Amino acid sequence: MTQETDIQTQIAQTIQLLRKKLGVKDKTLIASVRRAKRRLPRNVYKQAMVLAQAEPMAEHPKLRLVLDGPKLEKASDEVQSHLNAINLADRRLGWFLSFLGSVALGLIALAAVAMIVLRWRGFI
Repeated sequence: MTQETDIQTQIAQTIQLLRKKLGVKDKTLIASVRRAKRRLPRNVYKQAMVLAQAEPMAEHPKLRLVLDGPKLEKASDEVQSHLNAINLADRRLGWFLSFLGSVALGLIALAAVAMIVLRWRGFI
Protein backbone atom coordinates (compact mmCIF):
# COMPACT_ATOMS: atom_id res chain seq x y z
CA MET A 1 0.00 0.00 0.00
CA THR A 2 2.85 2.41 0.70
CA GLN A 3 4.34 1.88 -2.75
CA GLU A 4 1.16 3.01 -4.50
CA THR A 5 0.80 6.16 -2.48
CA ASP A 6 4.53 6.72 -2.83
CA ILE A 7 4.28 6.67 -6.63
CA GLN A 8 1.33 9.05 -6.54
CA THR A 9 3.25 11.31 -4.16
CA GLN A 10 6.27 11.31 -6.45
CA ILE A 11 4.07 12.18 -9.42
CA ALA A 12 2.55 15.06 -7.47
CA GLN A 13 5.99 16.29 -6.40
CA THR A 14 7.19 16.15 -10.00
CA ILE A 15 4.20 18.22 -11.15
CA GLN A 16 4.92 20.78 -8.42
CA LEU A 17 8.59 21.00 -9.45
CA LEU A 18 7.63 21.48 -13.09
CA ARG A 19 5.33 24.32 -12.04
CA LYS A 20 7.91 25.92 -9.79
CA LYS A 21 11.02 25.58 -11.95
CA LEU A 22 9.70 25.69 -15.52
CA GLY A 23 6.41 27.52 -15.09
CA VAL A 24 4.29 24.73 -16.59
CA LYS A 25 0.73 25.09 -15.29
CA ASP A 26 -0.99 21.89 -16.45
CA LYS A 27 -2.86 19.62 -14.06
CA THR A 28 -1.61 16.24 -15.26
CA LEU A 29 1.98 15.12 -15.51
CA ILE A 30 1.72 14.03 -19.13
CA ALA A 31 0.45 17.47 -20.22
CA SER A 32 3.10 19.22 -18.14
CA VAL A 33 5.91 17.10 -19.56
CA ARG A 34 4.73 17.60 -23.12
CA ARG A 35 4.62 21.35 -22.59
CA ALA A 36 8.12 21.38 -21.07
CA LYS A 37 9.62 19.03 -23.68
CA ARG A 38 12.04 21.52 -25.23
CA ARG A 39 13.32 22.69 -21.87
CA LEU A 40 14.22 19.21 -20.65
CA PRO A 41 17.22 17.11 -21.72
CA ARG A 42 16.30 14.07 -23.80
CA ASN A 43 17.05 11.46 -21.14
CA VAL A 44 15.14 13.40 -18.47
CA TYR A 45 12.22 13.85 -20.86
CA LYS A 46 12.11 10.11 -21.54
CA GLN A 47 12.14 9.32 -17.83
CA ALA A 48 9.41 11.91 -17.22
CA MET A 49 7.29 10.32 -19.96
CA VAL A 50 7.72 6.89 -18.32
CA LEU A 51 6.44 8.42 -15.10
CA ALA A 52 3.66 10.29 -16.90
CA GLN A 53 2.40 7.19 -18.69
CA ALA A 54 2.10 5.44 -15.33
CA GLU A 55 0.02 8.28 -13.85
CA PRO A 56 -3.42 7.03 -15.01
CA MET A 57 -2.58 3.50 -13.90
CA ALA A 58 -1.45 4.73 -10.48
CA GLU A 59 -4.87 6.26 -9.89
CA HIS A 60 -6.69 2.98 -10.54
CA PRO A 61 -6.61 0.57 -7.56
CA LYS A 62 -6.23 -2.67 -9.51
CA LEU A 63 -3.99 -1.40 -12.29
CA ARG A 64 -1.71 0.11 -9.67
CA LEU A 65 -0.54 -3.40 -8.81
CA VAL A 66 1.04 -4.03 -12.22
CA LEU A 67 3.28 -0.96 -12.11
CA ASP A 68 7.03 -1.46 -11.99
CA GLY A 69 7.85 0.31 -8.74
CA PRO A 70 11.67 0.42 -8.89
CA LYS A 71 11.65 1.65 -12.49
CA LEU A 72 9.17 4.40 -11.68
CA GLU A 73 11.07 5.35 -8.55
CA LYS A 74 14.31 5.63 -10.53
CA ALA A 75 12.58 7.73 -13.18
CA SER A 76 11.07 10.00 -10.54
CA ASP A 77 14.42 10.45 -8.78
CA GLU A 78 16.16 11.34 -12.04
CA VAL A 79 13.53 13.88 -13.09
CA GLN A 80 13.29 15.45 -9.66
CA SER A 81 17.06 15.71 -9.26
CA HIS A 82 17.30 17.50 -12.62
CA LEU A 83 14.48 19.88 -11.74
CA ASN A 84 15.95 20.59 -8.30
CA ALA A 85 19.28 21.50 -9.93
CA ILE A 86 17.70 24.29 -12.00
CA ASN A 87 18.73 27.72 -10.71
CA LEU A 88 15.96 30.20 -11.49
CA ALA A 89 18.10 33.29 -10.86
CA ASP A 90 20.75 32.03 -13.26
CA ARG A 91 18.11 31.32 -15.92
CA ARG A 92 16.70 34.84 -15.59
CA LEU A 93 20.16 36.37 -15.76
CA GLY A 94 20.97 34.32 -18.87
CA TRP A 95 17.73 35.42 -20.53
CA PHE A 96 18.41 39.07 -19.66
CA LEU A 97 21.99 38.94 -20.99
CA SER A 98 20.76 37.27 -24.17
CA PHE A 99 18.19 40.03 -24.61
CA LEU A 100 20.85 42.72 -24.09
CA GLY A 101 23.10 41.00 -26.61
CA SER A 102 20.32 40.98 -29.19
CA VAL A 103 19.62 44.67 -28.63
CA ALA A 104 23.34 45.50 -28.88
CA LEU A 105 23.68 43.54 -32.12
CA GLY A 106 20.68 45.37 -33.57
CA LEU A 107 22.15 48.75 -32.63
CA ILE A 108 25.52 47.85 -34.17
CA ALA A 109 23.82 46.71 -37.38
CA LEU A 110 21.75 49.93 -37.48
CA ALA A 111 24.86 52.07 -36.97
CA ALA A 112 26.70 50.16 -39.72
CA VAL A 113 23.83 50.66 -42.17
CA ALA A 114 23.63 54.36 -41.26
CA MET A 115 27.37 54.75 -41.87
CA ILE A 116 27.10 53.02 -45.24
CA VAL A 117 24.18 55.23 -46.29
CA LEU A 118 25.97 58.40 -45.14
CA ARG A 119 29.11 57.34 -47.00
CA TRP A 120 27.10 56.50 -50.10
CA ARG A 121 25.34 59.89 -50.02
CA GLY A 122 28.67 61.71 -49.60
CA PHE A 123 28.21 63.17 -46.14
CA ILE A 124 31.23 61.32 -44.74
